[in-house]
Amino acid sequence: MSIKKLDTIDADTLQSIPYEPLSFVVDDLLPQGLHLLAGAPKIGKSWLALWLCLQVARGEPLWNFATKSCEVLYLCLEDSFQRIQNRLFDLTEDAPPSLHFAVMAEQLHSGLVEQIEQFLKEHPATGLVIIDTLQRIRAVGSEANPYASDYRDIGVLKALADHHRIAILLIHHLRKLNDDDPMNMISGTTGLSGATDSNFVLRKSKRGENTATLYCTGRDIAYRELSLEFNNESHIWNLLSDSCEQTEQPNARIVFLLSALLREQSEISAPAKALLEKIDPAGVEGLTPNSLSHQIRKSVEALRNSGIIVSFRRSNGGRLICLKSADGVDDLAAKKIVTIDPVDRPAGGYAEGAR
Repeated sequence: MSIKKLDTIDADTLQSIPYEPLSFVVDDLLPQGLHLLAGAPKIGKSWLALWLCLQVARGEPLWNFATKSCEVLYLCLEDSFQRIQNRLFDLTEDAPPSLHFAVMAEQLHSGLVEQIEQFLKEHPATGLVIIDTLQRIRAVGSEANPYASDYRDIGVLKALADHHRIAILLIHHLRKLNDDDPMNMISGTTGLSGATDSNFVLRKSKRGENTATLYCTGRDIAYRELSLEFNNESHIWNLLSDSCEQTEQPNARIVFLLSALLREQSEISAPAKALLEKIDPAGVEGLTPNSLSHQIRKSVEALRNSGIIVSFRRSNGGRLICLKSADGVDDLAAKKIVTIDPVDRPAGGYAEGAR
């Protein structure tokens, strides 16, 4: 029996691959990938899901979080079109045609993936798919290993989200038993919550209250607790407070510093250490070359939105950060392009020159 060889990649090559940066449907809250929103029955999960769909389809903010306008598919499998119509009218008189609904779908291992892929083929601008609820697409069976079953089902949906670079949000339920950690209340085994990219739990302290907390945790988002209040007239969950609320976004300072640098020269390629000495010669920002490089990589999309194109390459054994102003002049002869290679640094300073 022949053994299939492992498909490996060395660390140096891996760091040189220019992967497309992670895209967010809702900034700082909902990136591409697979996510789960769990809450008790009738708590208002579907109202939150529908409003999320509307905001993303219209490209309008979700609370204080900017959204990326795209087409949206909402599989509301516990409702009828009439009920969805009533809810839409409760939320808005002007729903966009970029928001699509289905009230029936195949189950997970018997056609659902193919149905979603067909929809994505017909609507390539789709960035968000919501499935309400997860249980509606799962087959009923007596699994000997429920953890393996949960992990397998989530794995299929995660592969779908990753392959198409979209966000898929699963609406799910909580256990009846309370727990100090809200994430432990998600119904099912840890094969569900452990295999998703993010988990959100909507939880009230008392059933009759209009206030609730949305607990948010994930691989690509910061842990935060959003205090919400449901408005019975608008049917919208309003934001009362955010545990991560801050005056400046984490990448805002990097965008500011690099924008100032590129106003002086429209293009530069330099190792992180040399770049840091240019943007912070006095060392007041508290950055190191490693932390600067990390922040730039995490801010690629924010920088792109601010007119700065970022790429990375190797030169003479070193790794360069390449920055280019998207608003720079087209005449290369008129550009002041600076390249600082690791081997170019003489004893008296850095060598600069047009390349």
